[in-house]
This record gives sequence, C-alpha cells and structure tokens, in this order.
Amino acid sequence: MYKKAIYTLRSNERLTPAVWRMTLEGDTQWITAPGQFVNVELDGCYLRRPISVCDWDERTITLIYKVVGEGTALMAGLRPGARLDLLTGLGNGFDVTKGSRRELLVGGGVGVPPLYNLAKRLLADGREVAVVLGFNTAAEVFYRDEFAQLGCRVVVATADGTEGVRGFVTDAIRESGLAYDYFYACGPLPMLRALSDATKCSGQLSFEERMGCGFGACMGCSCKTRYGNKRICKEGPVLTKEEVIW
Repeated sequence: MYKKAIYTLRSNERLTPAVWRMTLEGDTQWITAPGQFVNVELDGCYLRRPISVCDWDERTITLIYKVVGEGTALMAGLRPGARLDLLTGLGNGFDVTKGSRRELLVGGGVGVPPLYNLAKRLLADGREVAVVLGFNTAAEVFYRDEFAQLGCRVVVATADGTEGVRGFVTDAIRESGLAYDYFYACGPLPMLRALSDATKCSGQLSFEERMGCGFGACMGCSCKTRYGNKRICKEGPVLTKEEVIW
C-alpha cells in the first residue's frame, strides 16, 4: 500500500562531490520498514525517480541520492520551501524479525542510505550491529560518522586504498575479523553476489540499485529467484539470500 502526497523540502545539502542529502516534511505513516523507497515526481523532465528512504520519523523523511543524470541534477538544484510530489511506502523493505543477536550491515556506494534506519531499529532491539561500507575512493565516503554515533562498529573499504581497508567489502569483512550471525546488504549487483558467495549465514539483499521505473512495469529490474522472476520495483527491492538465483 502506498500514498501520494505533497512534501515540503526543508534541507538539501551536499555530502560528497556527487551525493546529496534531502530532508522533507510531510505524511510518513505509509513508510513502515527500513529499506522501502519513495517515488519522487520531478517537474521539468516528466520523471518519477525511485529513491530509498535513509531515515524517517513522525513528520520527516531523509533521502540520500547521487547526481547521475538530468532528474537528480534537478533535485540537487531545489531549495528549502520547494514542494515535491511523492509516492511513499513503496517496496517491502528489510524484515527485522528474521535477524539474530549479531548483525552485519553491508552497504556499497549509494546502497548505504537504507541501512541507516535499519541500524537504528536493530540497536533499539538490543542487537549488536557492525557496519561495513564500501566505496571507490575516500572522497566518496559518507555516513561513516553517523553510523558510529549510533553505536555501530564501522569498517570502511575503498577500492583504491585511500581510506580503511584496501579492496572491497568482502576484503574488509575478512581482514576485520567481524563476528556475525546474519547480514543485511544493499549495493551494486557484483557486491551483492560476492557477499552472498562469501558468507555462510543467511541474510537479506536489497537490489535497490537495479530499480528502474519504480513500479515494476518496465520489467528491466527483473531478478531470477527460486520462485520465478521477481520485479525489484514490485516484489522487492529486498530478497533473501536463499531465494536468489545468480
């Protein structure tokens, strides 16, 4: 179930050269699970853009997005007071009831944002939470300090070695000796597959980066599973490790 509503832009700030954080005020009752997304209508390019929710409370939604084209460039140019048309409560989100005592959260690039509210919820439930964040370079790193401030152990991996462990998230997990019983991950497809292959425990994978239209209509985000093809925008974006067929 989702709801269409108008939201007021409260802030829109740059986190890295290409990544921005936007805070909106409005009705958040339809957002029920971390890992869900909204669909933002952008005037001027006739596009609805699916973007994962980073955090929310009773009146505000926080979105983090990367400027990759005309639509997101328009978003970066918006100023406080602007009014945006959103569809909220889209996607299934992460199921926090299936975790364990020791949780591992793994995010790659713009797959990091939906893990933030997830970390808050797991910590509030008394779980131990470690977070591994993967980026290409140190200049791209964001939300490392925010996760640490929540009380998570945070490990960063950069492909060029300019910050943290040199390599990928799987290298960081191995070298850091992190102990965990269950994982949640969001990021590019190669990262999700490598993580799934490298971990013996169960977990949930968010294919948020594969979302296309946001409605599951174009079928461009179709993913092969043990239960048939699933559309990431419609039956996802979160799938379990056990159901995905690589």
